[in-house]
Amino acid sequence: MKRRTLLGVLAGGGIACLRPFAQDLLRAQDSVLPSAPGEHPLGLGSDRDGLIYLPRGYTSAARAPLLVFLHGAGGNAMGARSRYDLADEYGVVLLAPESRDERTWDELLGGFGPDEEFIGAAMKRLLASYPIDRSRLALAGVSDGATYALSLGIGNGDIFSHLIAFSPAFVLPSRVRGKPKIFISHGTHDEVMPIDTTGRDVVRRLKALGYDVTYEEFDGGHTVPDGVVRKAVGWLTKS
Repeated sequence: MKRRTLLGVLAGGGIACLRPFAQDLLRAQDSVLPSAPGEHPLGLGSDRDGLIYLPRGYTSAARAPLLVFLHGAGGNAMGARSRYDLADEYGVVLLAPESRDERTWDELLGGFGPDEEFIGAAMKRLLASYPIDRSRLALAGVSDGATYALSLGIGNGDIFSHLIAFSPAFVLPSRVRGKPKIFISHGTHDEVMPIDTTGRDVVRRLKALGYDVTYEEFDGGHTVPDGVVRKAVGWLTKS
Protein backbone atom coordinates (compact mmCIF):
# COMPACT_ATOMS: atom_id res chain seq x y z
CA MET A 1 0.00 0.00 0.00
CA LYS A 2 1.37 3.41 -0.94
CA ARG A 3 1.78 5.54 2.16
CA ARG A 4 0.69 9.17 2.06
CA THR A 5 1.87 11.93 4.35
CA LEU A 6 -0.51 14.21 6.21
CA LEU A 7 0.35 17.00 3.78
CA GLY A 8 -0.68 14.75 0.92
CA VAL A 9 -3.97 13.96 2.60
CA LEU A 10 -4.77 17.64 3.11
CA ALA A 11 -3.91 18.36 -0.51
CA GLY A 12 -6.37 15.74 -1.72
CA GLY A 13 -5.72 12.53 -3.58
CA GLY A 14 -8.92 10.60 -3.34
CA ILE A 15 -8.37 8.89 -0.01
CA ALA A 16 -11.57 7.48 1.45
CA CYS A 17 -12.77 8.95 4.74
CA LEU A 18 -12.32 7.17 8.02
CA ARG A 19 -15.40 5.54 9.41
CA PRO A 20 -16.43 8.02 12.10
CA PHE A 21 -16.67 7.10 15.75
CA ALA A 22 -20.22 6.84 17.03
CA GLN A 23 -21.59 10.38 16.92
CA ASP A 24 -23.00 10.05 20.41
CA LEU A 25 -19.62 9.07 21.91
CA LEU A 26 -19.11 12.32 23.78
CA ARG A 27 -22.75 12.39 24.84
CA ALA A 28 -22.49 9.13 26.79
CA GLN A 29 -24.13 9.51 30.18
CA ASP A 30 -22.07 9.08 33.34
CA SER A 31 -23.22 6.62 35.99
CA VAL A 32 -22.20 5.82 39.53
CA LEU A 33 -18.80 4.15 39.56
CA PRO A 34 -19.60 0.42 39.50
CA SER A 35 -16.12 -0.91 40.22
CA ALA A 36 -13.37 -0.29 42.76
CA PRO A 37 -10.02 1.20 41.74
CA GLY A 38 -7.70 -1.30 40.10
CA GLU A 39 -7.59 -3.43 36.95
CA HIS A 40 -10.76 -4.62 35.25
CA PRO A 41 -11.37 -6.47 31.97
CA LEU A 42 -12.86 -4.40 29.20
CA GLY A 43 -15.33 -7.18 28.43
CA LEU A 44 -15.96 -6.48 24.75
CA GLY A 45 -13.88 -9.15 23.05
CA SER A 46 -13.31 -12.88 23.33
CA ASP A 47 -9.77 -13.81 22.29
CA ARG A 48 -8.70 -10.15 21.95
CA ASP A 49 -10.17 -7.76 24.52
CA GLY A 50 -8.46 -5.15 26.70
CA LEU A 51 -8.08 -3.72 30.19
CA ILE A 52 -9.37 -0.77 32.18
CA TYR A 53 -7.37 0.57 35.10
CA LEU A 54 -8.91 2.93 37.64
CA PRO A 55 -6.26 4.73 39.70
CA ARG A 56 -6.04 4.55 43.47
CA GLY A 57 -8.39 6.97 45.16
CA TYR A 58 -10.60 7.31 42.07
CA THR A 59 -14.22 8.02 42.94
CA SER A 60 -17.30 9.36 41.21
CA ALA A 61 -16.68 12.70 42.92
CA ALA A 62 -13.88 13.71 40.55
CA ARG A 63 -13.57 13.51 36.78
CA ALA A 64 -10.24 12.11 35.68
CA PRO A 65 -8.37 12.36 32.37
CA LEU A 66 -8.62 9.30 30.13
CA LEU A 67 -5.56 7.77 28.48
CA VAL A 68 -6.29 5.23 25.73
CA PHE A 69 -3.03 3.30 25.29
CA LEU A 70 -2.34 1.26 22.11
CA HIS A 71 0.25 -1.51 22.18
CA GLY A 72 2.97 -2.11 19.60
CA ALA A 73 3.13 -4.81 16.91
CA GLY A 74 2.49 -8.28 18.32
CA GLY A 75 1.54 -6.83 21.70
CA ASN A 76 -1.49 -6.89 23.94
CA ALA A 77 -3.12 -4.96 26.76
CA MET A 78 -0.84 -6.50 29.39
CA GLY A 79 1.93 -4.13 28.32
CA ALA A 80 -0.01 -1.25 29.87
CA ARG A 81 0.40 -2.74 33.33
CA SER A 82 3.83 -1.17 33.65
CA ARG A 83 2.12 2.25 33.53
CA TYR A 84 -0.30 1.69 36.41
CA ASP A 85 2.01 3.50 38.84
CA LEU A 86 1.83 6.65 36.73
CA ALA A 87 -1.93 6.33 36.46
CA ASP A 88 -2.03 6.24 40.26
CA GLU A 89 0.34 9.17 40.61
CA TYR A 90 -1.45 11.45 38.17
CA GLY A 91 -5.01 10.21 38.72
CA VAL A 92 -5.50 9.07 35.13
CA VAL A 93 -7.95 6.39 33.99
CA LEU A 94 -6.18 3.98 31.63
CA LEU A 95 -7.90 2.09 28.80
CA ALA A 96 -5.80 -0.49 26.93
CA PRO A 97 -7.72 -2.06 24.01
CA GLU A 98 -6.21 -4.82 21.89
CA SER A 99 -6.00 -4.87 18.10
CA ARG A 100 -8.34 -7.35 16.40
CA ASP A 101 -5.44 -8.94 14.53
CA GLU A 102 -2.66 -10.13 16.84
CA ARG A 103 -0.01 -8.84 14.41
CA THR A 104 -0.82 -5.12 14.55
CA TRP A 105 -3.51 -2.45 14.04
CA ASP A 106 -5.77 -2.53 11.00
CA GLU A 107 -4.51 0.66 9.33
CA LEU A 108 -1.06 -0.90 9.03
CA LEU A 109 -2.64 -3.95 7.39
CA GLY A 110 -4.58 -2.04 4.77
CA GLY A 111 -7.06 0.44 6.22
CA PHE A 112 -9.18 1.57 9.15
CA GLY A 113 -12.06 -0.69 10.12
CA PRO A 114 -12.55 -3.21 12.94
CA ASP A 115 -9.94 -1.70 15.26
CA GLU A 116 -11.38 1.80 14.96
CA GLU A 117 -14.84 0.41 15.68
CA PHE A 118 -13.56 -1.57 18.67
CA ILE A 119 -11.79 1.46 20.18
CA GLY A 120 -14.92 3.53 19.70
CA ALA A 121 -17.08 0.89 21.39
CA ALA A 122 -14.60 0.60 24.26
CA MET A 123 -14.57 4.36 24.82
CA LYS A 124 -18.34 4.56 24.64
CA ARG A 125 -18.67 1.87 27.31
CA LEU A 126 -16.09 3.53 29.55
CA LEU A 127 -17.51 7.04 29.20
CA ALA A 128 -20.97 5.71 30.04
CA SER A 129 -19.68 3.99 33.18
CA TYR A 130 -17.14 6.31 34.78
CA PRO A 131 -16.85 10.06 35.42
CA ILE A 132 -14.24 11.26 32.93
CA ASP A 133 -12.86 14.70 32.15
CA ARG A 134 -14.12 15.06 28.58
CA SER A 135 -11.62 17.88 27.94
CA ARG A 136 -8.69 15.48 28.45
CA LEU A 137 -9.31 12.45 26.27
CA ALA A 138 -5.91 11.21 25.10
CA LEU A 139 -5.03 8.59 22.50
CA ALA A 140 -1.52 7.21 22.96
CA GLY A 141 0.58 4.39 21.59
CA VAL A 142 4.02 2.89 21.16
CA SER A 143 5.67 2.02 17.81
CA ASP A 144 2.87 0.68 15.55
CA GLY A 145 0.44 1.83 18.23
CA ALA A 146 1.98 5.32 18.07
CA THR A 147 1.52 5.48 14.31
CA TYR A 148 -2.08 4.36 14.74
CA ALA A 149 -2.72 6.83 17.57
CA LEU A 150 -1.50 9.78 15.48
CA SER A 151 -3.39 8.72 12.36
CA LEU A 152 -6.68 7.90 14.08
CA GLY A 153 -6.37 10.81 16.51
CA ILE A 154 -5.79 13.47 13.86
CA GLY A 155 -8.82 12.12 12.01
CA ASN A 156 -10.87 12.41 15.20
CA GLY A 157 -9.45 15.56 16.76
CA ASP A 158 -12.97 16.64 17.64
CA ILE A 159 -13.00 13.75 20.14
CA PHE A 160 -9.38 13.39 21.28
CA SER A 161 -7.91 16.50 22.92
CA HIS A 162 -4.39 15.05 23.26
CA LEU A 163 -2.30 12.56 21.26
CA ILE A 164 0.83 10.82 22.57
CA ALA A 165 3.13 8.91 20.23
CA PHE A 166 6.20 7.01 21.45
CA SER A 167 8.43 6.28 18.41
CA PRO A 168 5.91 6.58 15.56
CA ALA A 169 6.79 5.69 11.96
CA PHE A 170 4.48 8.01 10.02
CA VAL A 171 1.06 9.69 10.02
CA LEU A 172 -1.63 8.36 7.69
CA PRO A 173 -5.04 9.85 8.46
CA SER A 174 -7.88 9.62 5.99
CA ARG A 175 -9.36 12.90 7.17
CA VAL A 176 -8.43 15.76 9.48
CA ARG A 177 -10.64 17.11 12.24
CA GLY A 178 -9.87 19.50 15.06
CA LYS A 179 -6.42 20.38 16.35
CA PRO A 180 -5.46 18.07 19.25
CA LYS A 181 -2.30 18.80 21.20
CA ILE A 182 0.45 16.29 20.40
CA PHE A 183 3.37 14.80 22.36
CA ILE A 184 5.96 12.77 20.40
CA SER A 185 9.12 11.05 21.61
CA HIS A 186 11.81 9.22 19.65
CA GLY A 187 15.21 7.67 20.32
CA THR A 188 18.16 9.14 18.47
CA HIS A 189 19.60 5.63 17.93
CA ASP A 190 16.37 3.92 16.87
CA GLU A 191 17.34 1.23 14.33
CA VAL A 192 13.77 -0.01 13.83
CA MET A 193 12.36 3.40 12.89
CA PRO A 194 15.32 5.70 12.11
CA ILE A 195 14.60 9.09 13.63
CA ASP A 196 15.42 11.26 10.60
CA THR A 197 12.88 9.57 8.32
CA THR A 198 10.21 8.91 10.97
CA GLY A 199 10.01 10.88 14.22
CA ARG A 200 11.70 14.09 13.06
CA ASP A 201 9.90 14.04 9.73
CA VAL A 202 6.51 13.52 11.42
CA VAL A 203 7.16 16.39 13.85
CA ARG A 204 8.28 18.73 11.07
CA ARG A 205 5.16 18.07 9.01
CA LEU A 206 2.77 18.41 11.93
CA LYS A 207 4.30 21.69 13.06
CA ALA A 208 4.12 23.02 9.49
CA LEU A 209 0.39 22.32 9.59
CA GLY A 210 -0.06 24.31 12.77
CA TYR A 211 -0.31 21.55 15.36
CA ASP A 212 0.88 22.23 18.90
CA VAL A 213 3.63 19.59 19.15
CA THR A 214 5.77 18.84 22.19
CA TYR A 215 8.77 16.81 21.01
CA GLU A 216 11.14 14.80 23.20
CA GLU A 217 14.26 13.15 21.81
CA PHE A 218 16.27 10.81 23.99
CA ASP A 219 19.59 8.99 23.76
CA GLY A 220 18.38 5.46 23.04
CA GLY A 221 16.85 3.03 20.59
CA HIS A 222 13.35 1.75 19.87
CA THR A 223 12.26 1.95 23.49
CA VAL A 224 10.00 3.98 25.78
CA PRO A 225 12.03 5.24 28.74
CA ASP A 226 10.10 5.59 32.00
CA GLY A 227 11.16 9.23 32.29
CA VAL A 228 9.68 10.04 28.89
CA VAL A 229 6.39 8.36 29.76
CA ARG A 230 6.28 10.35 32.98
CA LYS A 231 6.75 13.60 31.04
CA ALA A 232 3.98 12.63 28.63
CA VAL A 233 1.45 11.80 31.35
CA GLY A 234 2.36 14.96 33.24
CA TRP A 235 1.93 16.92 30.01
CA LEU A 236 -1.56 15.42 29.55
CA THR A 237 -2.70 16.44 33.01
CA LYS A 238 -1.33 19.99 32.78
CA SER A 239 -1.57 21.12 29.15
